[in-house]
Amino acid sequence: MNLEGKKVILFDGVCNLCNSAINFIIKHDKNDVFRYASLQSEIGKKYIDQFNIDSTSLDSILLINSETQYFHKSSAALHIAKHLSGGYSILVVFLVLPKFIRDLVYDFIAKNRYKWFGKKESCMLPSPKLRKLFLDQL
Repeated sequence: MNLEGKKVILFDGVCNLCNSAINFIIKHDKNDVFRYASLQSEIGKKYIDQFNIDSTSLDSILLINSETQYFHKSSAALHIAKHLSGGYSILVVFLVLPKFIRDLVYDFIAKNRYKWFGKKESCMLPSPKLRKLFLDQL
């Protein structure tokens, strides 16, 4: 599988908010920048191991930017927004805020996401048209 030039987004595959966010990103990824995999998938676990991320405290979206760099929490969300169409790239200005402040807001939403938005019994299955974008569906 050739991922050259692509950025990988790892997300909570059973979270309704996360699945909605992925659908939003796909809709606004006009330059075909991203590929996707759930944190629960084998590919997701491979990346978690590769970057030595503590999976027991992982409740975040991850953006794998390259073989040696990743972003999580608010930094991942803002770096993703940078590549979206529709004016969302302006959100990158929030990177000037200290990470601990951005992550406080992110953590509050992440902590309550199942209560507010619900949870699926299993990971989302993409439509046949979108399947090529999901690394764990190839």
